[in-house]
Amino acid sequence: MTVATSKQPAPCGAWTSPITAAVVAAGATPLSQLAVDGGSVYWLEGRASEAGRSTLMGGQGTARAELTPLPFNVRSRVHEYGGGAYAVAGGQVFFSHHGDNRLYRVGADGQPVAVTAEGERRYADFVIDAPRQRLVGIREDHSSGAQYPDNTVCAIGFDGSETVLVDGNDFYAAPRLSPDGAHLAWLCWDHPRMPWEGTELWLADVAADGSLVNGRLIAGGAQESICQPEWSPDGVLHFVSDRSGWWNLYRYEHGVVHPLCPREAEFGGPQWTFGGSLYGFSSPDEIVCTYIEAGVSRLARLALRGGELSPIATPYQEIRELRVEGSLVALLGGAPTIALELACIDLSTNQCTVLARSIERLPEGVYLSVPQAVSYPSAGGRTSHAFHYPPCNAHYAPLAGELPPLIVIGHGGPTGMAASTLKLAIQFWTSRGFAVLDVNYGGSTGFGRAYRDLLKGQWGVVDVEDCVAGARHLAEQGLVDPQRLLIRGSSAGGLTVLSALAFHDVFKAGACYYGVSDLKGLDADSHKFESHYNQYLIAPPERADTVYRERSPIHHTDKLRHPMIFFQGLDDKVVPPQQSESMVEALRARRLPVAYLTLEGEGHGFRKAESVICTLEAELYFYLSVFGVPIPAGLQPVAIENLGDA
Repeated sequence: MTVATSKQPAPCGAWTSPITAAVVAAGATPLSQLAVDGGSVYWLEGRASEAGRSTLMGGQGTARAELTPLPFNVRSRVHEYGGGAYAVAGGQVFFSHHGDNRLYRVGADGQPVAVTAEGERRYADFVIDAPRQRLVGIREDHSSGAQYPDNTVCAIGFDGSETVLVDGNDFYAAPRLSPDGAHLAWLCWDHPRMPWEGTELWLADVAADGSLVNGRLIAGGAQESICQPEWSPDGVLHFVSDRSGWWNLYRYEHGVVHPLCPREAEFGGPQWTFGGSLYGFSSPDEIVCTYIEAGVSRLARLALRGGELSPIATPYQEIRELRVEGSLVALLGGAPTIALELACIDLSTNQCTVLARSIERLPEGVYLSVPQAVSYPSAGGRTSHAFHYPPCNAHYAPLAGELPPLIVIGHGGPTGMAASTLKLAIQFWTSRGFAVLDVNYGGSTGFGRAYRDLLKGQWGVVDVEDCVAGARHLAEQGLVDPQRLLIRGSSAGGLTVLSALAFHDVFKAGACYYGVSDLKGLDADSHKFESHYNQYLIAPPERADTVYRERSPIHHTDKLRHPMIFFQGLDDKVVPPQQSESMVEALRARRLPVAYLTLEGEGHGFRKAESVICTLEAELYFYLSVFGVPIPAGLQPVAIENLGDA
């Protein structure tokens, strides 16, 4: 392709781009949940073209094979967010099928065979206990009909029998067997805490009959978040704790907890899903780990006895997950010019091989905006962080004197993190002439516990203030048009969108994807995992009604002044459709411009290719219509109520 040497002036937002909504939908293949066994690497691959199902892949070198044919969907629904949906050891493969929540075993002929019975039970985060012919994992039992399911650590026999090993707590995670099978470690916590607030690490001996004896608490508590317990090859228990204010690595040996590498860096992350892994053992004496400093991931070797951290060079600035087996390191990594990919590193040769890419064919670099990390002052004297993406297109430039519109993104969670890995969903906007600011507001992970706790009792305040401050910062720098500031977000980020438009007059329009509008309603409808989350984010029960009303955008619709578009999956159990519908009705009543798109068969997060296409194109049409920018040919119109009245 020949790239033009001069750029054509055109209105920002109306630039033609090869990064179409169809490219975004078809090009991004979700990769997740790594495992390594006998030199083979396993991972989950999302298939947007197959109704968003996840399939289990296995590979070695450049070879790869699909292990779970249609219609099997390798996904767990424990905690609704799932994760830890399969296990592999010694060539044996077990997985959870989303269609019926049963566990299956991949047979010798490659065909899945059901292990557990039909019913109302779900399973996740299981490990294979081959000598005892069983799995040990988390079971979530919905069969009682109670408001919330019962969560336990359970043994599931290869014959389908089930035996509860640990119960009594609200939540469990990460049951991990010692290499000799003689000990089991696990995590637990209770309402109202979330796992990034406080968890407990327990250890028990495994008796001859497979039951657990001598259970004892060895670390953690209400104010200490522990994640990823793992056993070294020689049977020493390790884990990640934020007892220092940062998620650092520790070893439990002879009844004593030893810090391995004290550092103002994050070696762990929030346990939204099961089975996450940010370190592993290359030998009994060495860990290979990834950690985050100033929002950027690094890979390193850690000597277990001396504590020396030696960097391993990679092109990645975000490492989401890694697994280690001897000299083999498998990781999911990305960077501003690298979409998320599965890479294998041979530590003996430092050779790196890419086994799978989330985007097989990237657009040319002349259409890709490279973000710049920015830090800026926000309310209360704090400093907030974000990634700024300027518009980028080989063929177009803004009109003379024109500054680009800005889209501010508030990430979900809200205990989450924005990273700089190449995302076509952002490049879709920047290649059309929009600037984007992806904000790590106070409360985001990756910056230590003190920064994470800035959101304690302040959800809907701190996140909004930091998004507002970021937009103003770029406008004051003369980088974006202060009259064309937009905000978009999903889930918790949707509350940020609604609150920004209700309580601040900075943004001129917004897009809300399955967002929270009524905090009390969210409590009433929420699933077990998040049913008490708002006690941390907003207020304890005795103050909840007053503060919820103050913070919930649905009670402040009289303050709304600007157009909005809403997107909602009709099967969403995390943020039910009523949350969006109530806001849409409120805007209609005030005769403000509003559009509402619902998607059948979609839950919390859109997985189908057609859903990604229609929502992105609708959002673009909405922004262009609101700002009076010419609509490109071929862009399907969206019904926007009251636009002529604005």
